[in-house]
Amino acid sequence: MPYRDMREYLSVLETKGKLRRIPKRIDPAWELSCIARWMYQAFADENRFGLFFENVKGFDIPVMTGVLGASRETYAIALETVPDEINTKWVHALSNPISAVLTDSAPCQEVVMQGGDVDLGILPIPVWTPGKDVGPYITSTTISRDHNTGIQNTAVYRAMVKDKNHLGVNLAPSRHGTLCYESYVKKGKPAPFAWVLGAEPVIHLSAVANVQYGIDELTIAGGLKGEAIKVAKAKTVDLLVPAHAEIIIEGTIQPGEMDSEGPFGEFAGYMRPAGKNPVATVTAITHRRNPIYYGHISQMPPSESTVLQSLGYAGYILKTLRHDLGYKTVKDVHVDLTYGGTLAHGIVSMKPQYPGHAVRVGRAMANETTLKRITVVDDDIDIRDPMHMDWAMNSRMNPARDTIIIDRIFAGARMDPTVRVRNGEIEMSSKLLIDATDKSGRSDFSLPPKELMMKALDSWKETGLPAFKIPKRTQLLLDREE
Repeated sequence: MPYRDMREYLSVLETKGKLRRIPKRIDPAWELSCIARWMYQAFADENRFGLFFENVKGFDIPVMTGVLGASRETYAIALETVPDEINTKWVHALSNPISAVLTDSAPCQEVVMQGGDVDLGILPIPVWTPGKDVGPYITSTTISRDHNTGIQNTAVYRAMVKDKNHLGVNLAPSRHGTLCYESYVKKGKPAPFAWVLGAEPVIHLSAVANVQYGIDELTIAGGLKGEAIKVAKAKTVDLLVPAHAEIIIEGTIQPGEMDSEGPFGEFAGYMRPAGKNPVATVTAITHRRNPIYYGHISQMPPSESTVLQSLGYAGYILKTLRHDLGYKTVKDVHVDLTYGGTLAHGIVSMKPQYPGHAVRVGRAMANETTLKRITVVDDDIDIRDPMHMDWAMNSRMNPARDTIIIDRIFAGARMDPTVRVRNGEIEMSSKLLIDATDKSGRSDFSLPPKELMMKALDSWKETGLPAFKIPKRTQLLLDREE
């Protein structure tokens, strides 16, 4: 059965040994983030785990982070699948969205604070880059709404705590939440927003999907879950919020209400200076009894936000290439887990059908995405194995022939650290496309035939040597030898 809420997911995560509870008293102003940072910086992807801080200094509400995006494995557990089927799950969900359904039973509204009772200070909101961030930041799913169409948008926009009932919201140009905000401001009306903390996993995963404006990400969440997401009417704003979330923060942004926001550590690994951004007035805080606070940890990669963005973006790109653009021989897509979906390295495996086919797919990928580097390889390469990728690059790519630079690409200086502003003008960026597919007629590999290699496994066992799992890169090459 699909997870009904975050708590059911946490139970499964803990059973699988991928959640660590921390009973030690932890300071959210510096200690929590630093401990979480060590988990990402010091552990390999396959060894990471979600963190559940049970005893947060000054609060009776526990804090969790990394529970969805600690690793590719935890992400797969959140989707109720296995790592190799993450993209399959995404392609199905994007092709089969399910609309949310309204319910009167909303655990997220068991406790309601409105008006003068609103106080963000009751929540253990962490400082994510201690000593550098200006203060605590909410880093979770954000819901907004287009005034003209009524369609909701679900994404992640950081929100700086300014006082007990005001948030500085990072609404960058062209972002979907910004478009929703502007649809109200242009009519002189306050724009409704809601911050969702600790909803069922698929809601947070779908929030970072790079779908077109006008698609309600909660329908994608329904596709991922396999059934409709239950939503409830917010108490003070015209929005529908996930009924089984832990905490909901409701608010409005009045036209023209702006103030300084930042500095804040960005997912690219650099600090972003302060700038002017809209200010939201919090109109209500609702939550479950005994709620759990959830926030993504971002900043220096690898981080939870880069894992969530990369894995969701890969599924979206695969669906776009294979189903929307008709490149049926595209097998798989991987986006690196360091930079996230924006300006990252994307790798596509495919079976080229004619000369230039790989370049054509790579150019389509460049046009349809924000990826900065794109590499195309054959379908016998494990695109998540760095050693196998290096082998493909060294044996199948001629730099002078197979490297293409796509110039004159706009990338905002606030997002791309390589872009410079000169004399008030933002310089243009570029993209790198590499065709690392085999163009030599597919020479025989210097491996024994598959039949002999598989037969040798029996000999290996008889010798008493340690058991092992066949690496995917070796299995792919052996399968080619059949």
